[in-house]
Amino acid sequence: MASLPEQTSSCGVGPAAQRDAPFPALGVDAAGIVLFHNKQAAVLLRRIGVGVALSDVAPSWLAEAHRQRVRDAPEDSSAWADGRIGGQPVTALAGPGVDGAMTWWLVADGAPAGAAKELARERSRSGLLQELSSELLASLNVERCTATAVRQAARHLADAAVIVGTGDRRGFPVARCTTDGPVVQERIALDPVQLPGLEEALLGLPAVSSRWIDPREVPSWVMPEEYPGAADIGSVVVVPLPGHGSSAGCLILLRDRRKATFSPAEESFAQLFAARAGAALSVARSHARQAYSTEVLTRGLLPPVLGRVHGICFSGRYRASAPGERIGGDFYDLHPAGTPDAETVAVLGDVCGKGLEAAVTAGRIRHVLQALVPFAADHTRLLTLLNRAMLSSDQTPFVTLVLVSAVRRGARVRLRISSAGHPTPLIVRATGEVEEAGTRGTLIGVLDDLEFRTAEVFLEPGETCLLYSDGITEARGGPLGDVMFNEDRLRSVLAQCAGMPAEAVTERVQMIIAQWVGQGLHDDMAVLAIGAPRDSRPATTATPADLTEPMSPTDPATETDPATKTDPTEETEPMTITEPMKTTGPHTVDGPTAATKPIRGRRTG
Repeated sequence: MASLPEQTSSCGVGPAAQRDAPFPALGVDAAGIVLFHNKQAAVLLRRIGVGVALSDVAPSWLAEAHRQRVRDAPEDSSAWADGRIGGQPVTALAGPGVDGAMTWWLVADGAPAGAAKELARERSRSGLLQELSSELLASLNVERCTATAVRQAARHLADAAVIVGTGDRRGFPVARCTTDGPVVQERIALDPVQLPGLEEALLGLPAVSSRWIDPREVPSWVMPEEYPGAADIGSVVVVPLPGHGSSAGCLILLRDRRKATFSPAEESFAQLFAARAGAALSVARSHARQAYSTEVLTRGLLPPVLGRVHGICFSGRYRASAPGERIGGDFYDLHPAGTPDAETVAVLGDVCGKGLEAAVTAGRIRHVLQALVPFAADHTRLLTLLNRAMLSSDQTPFVTLVLVSAVRRGARVRLRISSAGHPTPLIVRATGEVEEAGTRGTLIGVLDDLEFRTAEVFLEPGETCLLYSDGITEARGGPLGDVMFNEDRLRSVLAQCAGMPAEAVTERVQMIIAQWVGQGLHDDMAVLAIGAPRDSRPATTATPADLTEPMSPTDPATETDPATKTDPTEETEPMTITEPMKTTGPHTVDGPTAATKPIRGRRTG
């Protein structure tokens, strides 16, 4: 980037390109203050000086043209202005500057032909910078931005161009291109001191003049494959790519020895080009780092991929409240048992709140539950320990959840179900009957004294237990979008799913809810189905479920060995289940109040 002078005197100050121009040139900032000018401008405008207002030393038509150019977008105002200075017709052309500043080139009628050519060249350069900015702003992909910058540099500034990015332990990203060749990008190990000026450019220091760089010292890794060879290089320019607070790399330009070497004006323009490219690359890399960080942090908050575990079918679906989001306050998790005879632990919960904060809280609860899985033989103890952990954190809101321990017993699946203030799970029998699991309990994270009732349920082949969050039953839809889906509709949907596998049940519920909600607002929604398969395969490894929601879990569940095994004894007679289990004393149960239907099970205590 061309540096601005520190002098406050008059003649001959400014970038070399303007100082050596054969016609008047002056730089003016957005506030209308003269930043630099050459000797020719001092002859035409006798009172001009660095630091004075343009309106005090130039005719009104030039000052007004500058104000209009600053006020309007470059494409909305003309780059040309005409008027008279000292009775002589003069044409003024606005060129690109830095931080809103502009360079005005003043050409009087009868000016030398070289001046007109230089003005035309400056106009072409201005168009190139605008084209470069438009292409770079079209993408936040680092590789695309790099390819665009190096391709434009090779086509308009030199015979070949190379961009070297900031390096790390894996090497330096390098992109090469010739005027008509393709862009080749790779990461290589290189020593910056091999090329004069490269080490300084990568640190963001000012560019070294091309006169100080011997073309014979250019290392082989710089040259594109299409370039003839080092002996054909006649001139080299190494320009830093200034980023936001740090260097974005450097731009290397190569010119054939049969052509003229880089002039000071060309080097100055290369710095303007590099400033645009460096700013775009810096933004793209910042975006890439943020996207990577978000992906890594989000990965641990996604629901696990579910499938068959030890002969038991698990299937889950999740939909966040915000469109396009993949995480929220609802969650489910699965902790497979180490052996087929031990219990696999599943949980579905709902954290108070929505969005990212609720998702982070849900992630913390999932980690705590994973640590507590060895205590899953006693649901009361596990939930009590979870409650204590949440009460000890000032930033954790309350949560409702359902805890399920599942184990295969012959062709059937035995479930132990404990609800902590959560909607009661529903059992879909092979006959089409839909029953409630007789469990209820106090929500987690509010009170010291808890009370839970654990239900034991047996699933025959083809039967399913569905866990769901209140986002399902409270989803609003209908003709006016204000009618809750409610539990009755959910029961009706599940009755039609009799005999279906767990994957089909969750997919059906998800589809119906999506149709019911349409484009309307809704809460986070999660469902988890546990099914007894009709086949007799006793145990298989988990396979990913076919998830169709925008939020597609990517991480498999972590296997955890339970500390204890449950009693394999089975009850074959249906009976009304459960008795309350308390932790520290009497307490009013906070849970669903709907009547519990008798289901197959046995008493646990």
